Amino acid sequence: MVTRRSAIVAAPRTEVWELVADPYHHPRWWPRVERVEGVTSRGWTNVSVSARGNTVRTDWAVEANLQPTERRWAQEIEGTPFERLFKRNVVVATLAHADGGSTRVTLAYEQKPRGVARVMPFLLKRPMGKQLDEALENLTAVVAR
Repeated sequence: MVTRRSAIVAAPRTEVWELVADPYHHPRWWPRVERVEGVTSRGWTNVSVSARGNTVRTDWAVEANLQPTERRWAQEIEGTPFERLFKRNVVVATLAHADGGSTRVTLAYEQKPRGVARVMPFLLKRPMGKQLDEALENLTAVVAR
């Protein structure tokens, strides 16, 4: 199952890449991320706050780093509460040149759901789409500053 959103960001691709490819910038644009920890070239941990106010830790591993066009990171799911929902959860950021020196940013969730989410994919697709929309809005706002 893939959920995808795109937006034009009024900045050159290299500037957008710096934000997207550096996990330390995630708190600036990725929804609900408060901070990142343990950043290496291979992965990191996002520390987020859920809608209910709970702290949620998610570990991510870099799968592709094709500067400056694509960054792909996969959630490390095994042994976590997310294991009930997903077999696989990947975020893909694709950057392409757009008119006027802008950048077309496409964010996608590539997911293999488990359990109820597998037979009722709208349970995931709608909130994931909202999260991607918010991420693109935040990214656009950060670049505009």
